[in-house]
Amino acid sequence: MTLPIDPSQIDPADIGEEQATLEMSHEDAIEHVRDVFTDAGFGVPVEFSPSEMLNEKVDAGRDPYYVLGACNPEVADRALDATDNKLGALMACNVVIWEEEPNKQVVYHVSIMRIARLVGMAPDNEEMADIVADTGELVDEAFANL
Repeated sequence: MTLPIDPSQIDPADIGEEQATLEMSHEDAIEHVRDVFTDAGFGVPVEFSPSEMLNEKVDAGRDPYYVLGACNPEVADRALDATDNKLGALMACNVVIWEEEPNKQVVYHVSIMRIARLVGMAPDNEEMADIVADTGELVDEAFANL
């Protein structure tokens, strides 16, 4: 399979990559990130711990790792319309929190809206550009408040 884009040529800004480090326990970081994203206009309809599942199922020995599936309903509705429902395959907008070391948590996010445009799942038009801009502002606000 040939990739439609060269991953080495992608600038982190092209995929809306954001990262922050929090000096607190893993559990406190999960609560803090959930609160900050909620305050920025996101709901969190899905959340889970891949590390717990993998440690239980395959004895992976993974350090704490948690996924918050954040979603702004208004923007999600617009994105589904703009992509003929295809963007739903990438929802929700995941924010991950992993423990780098005790009391040091990394918070990481990439824009599903930007990725969908890069791989052709979303149109490269003004409507989608507005959606990308709106979600970018919400994520920027959340990361500024972490």
